[in-house]
Amino acid sequence: MDALAAQQRELAGLLADLDEAGWARPAPSCPGWTVADVVLHIAQTNEGAIASAEGRFPESATSIGAGEGRASTVDQTAELMVTEERGASTAELRARWQASVDTLHDVLARTDPHLRVNWVAGQLSVRTLATTRLAETWIHTNDVAEALGVTLAPDDRLRHIARLAWRTLPYAFTREGRELHGPVAFELTGPSGEAWEFVPDDAPETVIRGDGVELCLVAARRRDPATTGLTGDGSDAQAVLELVRTYA
Repeated sequence: MDALAAQQRELAGLLADLDEAGWARPAPSCPGWTVADVVLHIAQTNEGAIASAEGRFPESATSIGAGEGRASTVDQTAELMVTEERGASTAELRARWQASVDTLHDVLARTDPHLRVNWVAGQLSVRTLATTRLAETWIHTNDVAEALGVTLAPDDRLRHIARLAWRTLPYAFTREGRELHGPVAFELTGPSGEAWEFVPDDAPETVIRGDGVELCLVAARRRDPATTGLTGDGSDAQAVLELVRTYA
């Protein structure tokens, strides 16, 4: 929760004094979207997470993606949602995003972190739901920063995102119709030099090593693993770096 709040504050700092031209800047990592579209997407997905924590997620997504010609993938659904709701004034958009941030914090703070709730890829705990919001907010904070020509210093709160990527490897493989040959370990280094070690109960078949921020960027689909210093040993090393992800 603290990491999520800190990440939201970092995004708020980018948006605080943004003029109309800034909101209209294209976001290079989100083709076809502006900064305003990215913020709208974050507000929409925050609202979805609120519905999830309150047990309303199926009802909150009844029309999106339904019917012929509608979205059939998560990415298409996100595109459709933004297309259908873009056009609000920047004041309205800023207020909607801030309301989604405040409400999400309040709802998560009073909900049992172990409660299982529905989300895009199935059921997960509220604690994991909060981590997915951290991951997505971080991804898109960097998308906004890139659009504005701002360089952000990475923080050790990204450890939660790296752990999410490690924990969800079975989902990432299943999503692509593939199987892990055995357990995977991550041996990473955070921005402060702290060791981030995620080790399975059984002896790992595959070990991924390197910079934790680079791993998070690869999992966010913002960096090609071939352009990083990440390395791996074991039968699934190449596949892990290809398929690892932090969103549905």
